[in-house]
Amino acid sequence: MMQVGSREWRNLIAQGAESLGIRVDACQMERFSVHAEQLLAWTRKCNLTAITDPEEIAVKHFVDSLAPAAWMDPAGSLLDIGSGGGFPGIPLKILMPELNLTLIDASRKKVSFLNHLIRVLKLNSARAVHVRAEDLALNKPAENFDAIISRALGPLDEFAQMALPLLKTNGTMIAMKGRIPPDEIESVRRIRWMDAKQAHQEPISIFIQIHPYKLPFADAFRSIICMKLQ
Repeated sequence: MMQVGSREWRNLIAQGAESLGIRVDACQMERFSVHAEQLLAWTRKCNLTAITDPEEIAVKHFVDSLAPAAWMDPAGSLLDIGSGGGFPGIPLKILMPELNLTLIDASRKKVSFLNHLIRVLKLNSARAVHVRAEDLALNKPAENFDAIISRALGPLDEFAQMALPLLKTNGTMIAMKGRIPPDEIESVRRIRWMDAKQAHQEPISIFIQIHPYKLPFADAFRSIICMKLQ
């Protein structure tokens, strides 16, 4: 059976990432291995993830987490909503070390794990906070984010409305989902977006790009949905 951190496991991630146009170096791969080992160790105690098979961890957690990298500023600020076991935020931070990363989750045990992982991996400019996105928006952070990402976090319109108050002007909301039905896209277009900078709160439109891809080795179709106000 394949083991986390083995040569076979690392090759699986390397090949999967390469198929998405991403190169992972030896140092980054070592950090992925540590992340996966810590994830399994903590899951035995407090059930962080339902995915425990090493091959599925490699593909469904790590390779999939790297897919949005092409649509992000590698030195920008990223908010990962509902990060859970650190996906996609931690692998993206490992891939792009200059990223300023904030992870949030409503589960205290998951945030404890994330802060432990940040310490173990010695990640600079990274933090995990026990808070819901709605509450974070109410307590306005010192600075909003260049990009806000979520993976399988409910309906698209709910994610967009949750993320928008925390987004910088010209920032990008990135949703990672499976196949995306047209009515879910239309639900976002139907929202009456308002420009907070306008004194009279004039309606503005949202620009949506859908980037479909096939998750390597998993025979699974995925979608990255990038949304910006315009």
